[in-house]
Amino acid sequence: MKATSRLIFSILRRFAFCLACLAWLATVSAVAQEDPVHRELQKALDQLDAERARIAQEKIPLAERVSALEATLVEERRRMEETRRKADSRSLELSKLRNDIKAREQEQQYLVSLFSEYLRNLESRLHISELQLYERELRDAREILEREDAPAPERLAAAAGAISKSLKRLESLIGGVRFEGQAAAEDGRLHRGTFALIGPVALFAAAESDLCGIVEQRLGSLEPSVAPFQDPALAEMTRQLLRAGEGEMAFDGSLGNARKIEATKETLWEHIQKGGVVMWPILTMAALIFGFSVFKWLRLSFTRLPDPRNLDALFVAIREGQDDAAQAQINGMRGPAARMLKAGWSRRGHSKDIMEEAMFAEVLEARFRLNSGLPFIAVGAATAPLMGLLGTVTGIIATFKLITVFGSGDVKMLSAGISEALITTEFGLIVAIPSLLLHAFLSRKARSIVERLEQIAIAFLDAMSARSALPNEAASVSSGLENSGEIQPEGAPA
Repeated sequence: MKATSRLIFSILRRFAFCLACLAWLATVSAVAQEDPVHRELQKALDQLDAERARIAQEKIPLAERVSALEATLVEERRRMEETRRKADSRSLELSKLRNDIKAREQEQQYLVSLFSEYLRNLESRLHISELQLYERELRDAREILEREDAPAPERLAAAAGAISKSLKRLESLIGGVRFEGQAAAEDGRLHRGTFALIGPVALFAAAESDLCGIVEQRLGSLEPSVAPFQDPALAEMTRQLLRAGEGEMAFDGSLGNARKIEATKETLWEHIQKGGVVMWPILTMAALIFGFSVFKWLRLSFTRLPDPRNLDALFVAIREGQDDAAQAQINGMRGPAARMLKAGWSRRGHSKDIMEEAMFAEVLEARFRLNSGLPFIAVGAATAPLMGLLGTVTGIIATFKLITVFGSGDVKMLSAGISEALITTEFGLIVAIPSLLLHAFLSRKARSIVERLEQIAIAFLDAMSARSALPNEAASVSSGLENSGEIQPEGAPA
């Protein structure tokens, strides 16, 4: 467009120049007809005509050239549009390729994570005896997979190699496999020998010793441990199997769990020792409570109460005014009831209130003696669980300290620590529950004796009222005992 404009502008400028020349020649021609100037003007006009002719000759080629340039411009524009479309298409393709590459990278990362998890699960499912065969390959593959700067083909190749190894392992386990390795005996020494892995059961026989048994994993040990057979026949049968590759084998249906459960059994003394120092105050409290409970039960059981027949004879003698017979009956009695009746009989010349107070004082004294020591049992029953809880808290704190040092990866160690910490709570409850029952039993027994004393006191006062021929006074004495809430007639509400 710019070239065309310049060309048109040039043509117009020349045309203007020609017009100016014609005007000048017209002006000059008039003069030139009479002078030399006119001749010069005519000459200029001739030149103008020549220029016009030349311009006319050049105009057509120039127009053709303009047309050619315009065609070129249109072609260039078309090519530019085509190039732009191609560029846009390439941009779309490039964006799509970038998205595909990103998706492939995500898939690759997912596969790497999947392979890493598979290797971790495979390592955890390997028998402790198989670690000697696959530990190095699995560790190398896991290190390559976890290395961020490792090339993708290398990581995938490492994963494929580990998976191929695991598939070969599965094929070998179908009919059982034998391999050389080393295992630890019960004393911790390592022995070289032959393993036989048949299904979930692993057997081992040492090459240079008599060690032969089932292979298992022990807590805190990274080496396969051998639980030797107790029966020599089983040991010889296992040796024959490992030596020849065929034969009979010993099979534990519980897959070693029976041996583990047997190993967890412990004596009472071992169980107590696991509780720690808090166990000793609990056991001391238990000994004191149970010892005192036995003593208290014997004391309450041997507390003497009057025979009902003797009481009936006493009350009849009192109503009939036979003082000597009544005195003899009271002197023949023993225990708190005898002391209570003596106190009331010694004040028979006084008012009924005085007799009641004297007998009530003896009842209070008897109640104090009968209930003595029972609060100790109640306090022990309430204190024993608290001491057990104290031992549990200290044990849990010690367990968390171990977790801080060694980590929480070993679940068995963690559960064992918590289990030992709960032993004190267990013994605290063992002491508390029987102590509560003993306290309730002994309290009920002491209360029954006091209630019997109250019944005897009421009957005695009734007999004294009948004897003194003052029924109103006797009734007031009985009413006073009932209102005090300490001595109630039989059958009255509590």
